[in-house]
Amino acid sequence: MGDQAPIPSADTVAWLLDGEDPSVRYFTLTGLLGERAGSAEAVAARHEIMVSGAVPRILAAQGDDGHFGDRDRCYTAKYTGTVWQLIILAELGADGTDERVQRACEAILRDSQDAGSGGFSLNRGKKAGGGLHSRVIPCLTGNLTFSLIRLGYLDDRRVRHAIDWITTYQRFDDAEGDAPSGWPYEPLEMCWGRHTCHMGAVKALKALAEIPPESRSAEVRRTLADGVEFLLKHHVHRRSHDLRRDSKPGWRRLGFPLMYQTDVLEILGILTGLGVRDARMDEALALLAAKQDAEGRWKLQDTFNGRFIVDIEAKGRPSRWITLRALRVLAARRTQTG
Repeated sequence: MGDQAPIPSADTVAWLLDGEDPSVRYFTLTGLLGERAGSAEAVAARHEIMVSGAVPRILAAQGDDGHFGDRDRCYTAKYTGTVWQLIILAELGADGTDERVQRACEAILRDSQDAGSGGFSLNRGKKAGGGLHSRVIPCLTGNLTFSLIRLGYLDDRRVRHAIDWITTYQRFDDAEGDAPSGWPYEPLEMCWGRHTCHMGAVKALKALAEIPPESRSAEVRRTLADGVEFLLKHHVHRRSHDLRRDSKPGWRRLGFPLMYQTDVLEILGILTGLGVRDARMDEALALLAAKQDAEGRWKLQDTFNGRFIVDIEAKGRPSRWITLRALRVLAARRTQTG
């Protein structure tokens, strides 16, 4: 199983807690240090997310209709449209009871979700309303389902419909046998093709992993198991049919937030969060551990900064977000192998 993961130093934990990002502070408390979400310190940090840092600056750009910019470009305006802001707000731990956040959620559900299938679409159906049926794609459906669940919409019938889309349509095949035909597999070769899109699979798994274990249906549990095996077959970041090659070289560069992309850290975070421990993760775990510097921190290696409404951290500099997420993965590894 490899060496035990290092325990984070007090200096590293203090660095995470003492920064200007209240989201990092909140998730350090609750996700790394085991603080209850209802404790006074965690509640104060969660409140601070909505009044300082990136979240209120993002929300200041919201229009009266709940969208950020043109409602017809909620996806195609990369990375300033509503789709991308909702993903970032969810990642940063925005309060889903906030009226502004709810307006953004409702705007996406109104203009991106295909009412017939439950999936999320690249384009709004201007005649029929909702998301355009022919433009539903897997990574977007996974990303928005994750975001809506994290923002408190798990019990909303529309989000339940999106979860059903994932359990019904998401592929985890590996170019074995005949590829499925018909909708949604045929219109968009870039998303389905002969081999399941790795990024679409990751985002689908990320969405379903956000559902509390006690709320997971048999279909959700089955889909999670299929998705986990798909990722393990790829040794997290490799090509399953040639494990000497990376799925994408860029997945070795750690970034946040990742939008439709993924990386080794995000995939390991999903797997360890689900309690998975498998020897096929070892190479990726070693790669992650090797990126830690002498001060116990990890750098932001990849970013969409300059294209966001609000930049998050600085490329090439020690990153509290990457460090927090890496420490959580390695802490889970330590617990599972201890």
